[in-house]
Amino acid sequence: MTSPSSARAWAVERHRGSAAALHDRALPDPPRRTVWWLEPEAPALVLGSTQRDELVDRAAAAAAGVDVARRRSGGGVVLLDPGDVVWADVLVPPGDPLWDDDVVRSAWWVGEAWGRALADLGVAAEVHHGSLACGPYGRLVCFAGVGSGEVTAGDAKVVGVSQRRGRQGARFQCAVLLAWRPERLAGLLALDPTERAELVRAIAPAASGLADLGVGVDRAAVEAAFERHLPR
Repeated sequence: MTSPSSARAWAVERHRGSAAALHDRALPDPPRRTVWWLEPEAPALVLGSTQRDELVDRAAAAAAGVDVARRRSGGGVVLLDPGDVVWADVLVPPGDPLWDDDVVRSAWWVGEAWGRALADLGVAAEVHHGSLACGPYGRLVCFAGVGSGEVTAGDAKVVGVSQRRGRQGARFQCAVLLAWRPERLAGLLALDPTERAELVRAIAPAASGLADLGVGVDRAAVEAAFERHLPR
């Protein structure tokens, strides 16, 4: 028989593959608390579940060697450059003490774990507990707005969190910026030069990577800090 303490332990797995394949991974059966550290084998521009394919400049993406994928969770587009982003999916089964029926409140604990992890790394971070504050470009670009459970340093977003929920539980998809390159992201979208320049100008201050904050850490340090602060 599985004891309550072992049932609430975290399984930690690492997976590498295409961004599309990683997003399409099936949840564990039976469901259990799990952290997936995910590394795309190539840079990828990932659309949110409701975004149109026409947002992407396919020729620019192909020329830059950037895959295009789609996730089933909501929010804006995310650029997954393996050297610039740490990607984790955090899985919680139905009925777990961490489960919350309130979709606004449900990601708070995830953000608080990230906030404590960033504090370990020397970042004074805050968790957003309010509703979505998207501004003019937050629905287009994930890191241009801030939602419930996401983490900021000052006014700049550092950790993005999107969520999928179903009968097998909740899947919190987290992206931690090591570096923020808005020009690279904007160059992959189907915009004219004026629109692209305006987008870069608007979103540049909206987010920040850990390197931009003067924190020289690698992927392994981020992973270890987060694992230390997972609820037990």
